[in-house]
Amino acid sequence: MATPLLHHQVPYPSLSLSLHFLSLNSGSPASPKLKLFSVFPSKASPFFFPFSMGSLSDPFPRLLYPAARRDDSIVDNYHGVAIHDPYRWLEDLESPETKAFVEAQAAVTDSVLAECSEREKLRCEITALFDHERYEAPFKRGEKYFYFHNSGLQSHSVLFVQSQLDSEPEVLLDPNALSEDGTVALSIAAISRNGEHLAYGLSSNGSDWITIRVMRIDDKKPEPDTISWVKFSTVSWTVDGKGFFYSRYPAPKEWDNVDSGMETGINLNHQLYYHFLGTDQSEDLLCWEDPENPKYRFRATATEDGKYIILYIFEGCDPVNKLYYCDLATLSGGLEGFKGSKGFLSFIKLVDTFEARYSVIANDESEFTFLTNKEAPRYKLVRVDLTKPDEWIDILKEDQKDVLQSAYAVNGNQLLVCYLSNVKHMLQIRDLKTGQFLHCLPIDIGSVTEVSGKREDTEIFFSFSSFLTPGIIYKCNLSTSVPEIKIFREVLVPGFNRGDFLVKQVFFPSKDGVKIPMFVVSKKNITLDGSHPTLLYGYGGFNYSLTPYFSVNRVVLARNFGFVFCIANIRGGGEYGEEWHKAGSLSKKQNCFDDFIAASEFLISAGYTNSSRLCIEGGSNGGLLVAACINQRPDLFGCALVHVGVMDMLRFHKFTIGHAWTSEFGCSDIEEEFHWLIRYSPLHNVARPWQKTSNASIQYPSTMLLTADHDDRVVPLHSFKMLATMQYILKTPQKNPIIARIDRKAGHGAGRSTQKMIEEAADRYGFVAKMMGLSWNH
Repeated sequence: MATPLLHHQVPYPSLSLSLHFLSLNSGSPASPKLKLFSVFPSKASPFFFPFSMGSLSDPFPRLLYPAARRDDSIVDNYHGVAIHDPYRWLEDLESPETKAFVEAQAAVTDSVLAECSEREKLRCEITALFDHERYEAPFKRGEKYFYFHNSGLQSHSVLFVQSQLDSEPEVLLDPNALSEDGTVALSIAAISRNGEHLAYGLSSNGSDWITIRVMRIDDKKPEPDTISWVKFSTVSWTVDGKGFFYSRYPAPKEWDNVDSGMETGINLNHQLYYHFLGTDQSEDLLCWEDPENPKYRFRATATEDGKYIILYIFEGCDPVNKLYYCDLATLSGGLEGFKGSKGFLSFIKLVDTFEARYSVIANDESEFTFLTNKEAPRYKLVRVDLTKPDEWIDILKEDQKDVLQSAYAVNGNQLLVCYLSNVKHMLQIRDLKTGQFLHCLPIDIGSVTEVSGKREDTEIFFSFSSFLTPGIIYKCNLSTSVPEIKIFREVLVPGFNRGDFLVKQVFFPSKDGVKIPMFVVSKKNITLDGSHPTLLYGYGGFNYSLTPYFSVNRVVLARNFGFVFCIANIRGGGEYGEEWHKAGSLSKKQNCFDDFIAASEFLISAGYTNSSRLCIEGGSNGGLLVAACINQRPDLFGCALVHVGVMDMLRFHKFTIGHAWTSEFGCSDIEEEFHWLIRYSPLHNVARPWQKTSNASIQYPSTMLLTADHDDRVVPLHSFKMLATMQYILKTPQKNPIIARIDRKAGHGAGRSTQKMIEEAADRYGFVAKMMGLSWNH
């Protein structure tokens, strides 16, 4: 099965779309005081309203925030620049003082939410609209088919098995039975190639840590296998079904006293193991580690023909990796014969530099086809024979404008390739040997969210979604002269009428003149008079592309409050390939904030909204984006929703997997990079806008920081320190609330139950409605 990576398999700070919007399935300054923003919006905008930002009618009295102790003795010296860190104590998540801080802040937030009168209506409406069946694409293993299904309001989707596509399905694994409150989630599901066993990974409370267990499929009986301390891992069965590869970190020394999701310690010394079915974890083969490079991460896959093991080695989060291989024929007795050996598997280094990305698409004996961005920022397909490792040839050259996002070997010697063209997916069938174009698979404007098919399959499945299409699974027959595409399953949302809405893609100039694309979704026939509440979402980092998708939340907000919804495809993402990504990373990170600010100014000048009715939202790296923008242009927004953001740009690399993000942001340990980071670090750039201008009414927008106690990706200390800093600096005359929603028994976003997502959506959008003076319109 070829599907997008689970979020537990990638260490960059990205949230699932389901968390953001309940989808169906983030000169050198002389001192840290330097601020680089203009506090006035464009005078050219005919829709600028020069009153206190944040609401139409100051709907909430000024809050009294709980006092948080400041320790001014904590001062770090960064290359001769003294940086105070008075809330360093909030980095200890388990201390009584931090827990008291969390409880006090929760009480403030509860008091605010209690005054958000539309919150209960939102909860009921989102729940009602979300109560519809959802499916994922079926995939075949052995002689059986498997698929995930959610009946509507189940906390998690259920894994089903059936002998044929039209036969009666049976429940194979129901994650909803694993915990009463939905806090245990299924993070990995890997079926052995013979269809006899399921290896599944469970995470608790939203943590990135996973425990792997095994089940027999025929009788659904659990095997004794239990594998702990797995993180950023896939599960790859060998063809014989005798075991699988996985990746893990060494167990903490105090094994029995660790709440794994509350750990903030740095993740180092990743290891690759092979587990033999039916044995204890202590007997697993250590296949690879690299103590000299403790920040490296490893992932292994077995080729479809079972002859090779491919080892991928990663360091940061850039789309680059080393690639080694092991020819199993060189192991006397195979992997079983390797038991008891003290050495690693005999991997051969094919690519031993971090210069480009290499992903195996297919192999015929020693001849391999790879997807790569080597000298091709929009990607291409190349081929090499392992017996001639210096002779690489292009099979499918880089396109002049479109990004080759993925490729899958199917139907013998054919390729299903997916291109991203102006932030919309296109599917083609090509010849595997030559790369020659054969057929275009017609799809609407939107996103291909899943592909299910293997090389021996003449029949494949792919899932599609768009802003106005909740979800369609297509079945494609490739055995005919022209591929036959039929709808296999379609998601229907009762009460949703796509004809009520309009989708546009617009292009606007950023500060430096570069054209930035943005999707705008609204009701049909709205009048562009600057009056509409508008929700602008962005991410802009880690080569991650925001493509069209359906959202229950968006429908509820548009239908009941008249919201316009926008996604800005700012630089830093992968929408136009690696050049677009690099234009918003490292020393060029400011481009992301300039692009997002320009998107906001465009929406105002085009007549969609005004500053008081513009809410910005983003998560993780997008949380960094939103926080930096309200620091730089507090006048421009009425409300801000900041999910699990990276706020302390000087210390992020010291916690869990944060060190991997230095490839995206830089690192404060390096002097030049420190000066990049201090210029925009949200924690270090909070300032009183009324002291920077003669307009005393300008203040920060109403802001909700959202985090979770078991987020071990972007640890909650980021949001805690940002919250304490904002409340201290912006005490008076700031009237717009600065609060935090701190979820319990939850993490960075992956694996969150349906109920938790609904509750959070009702809270955050109820807050927005109250702060912007909006009323339910029917």
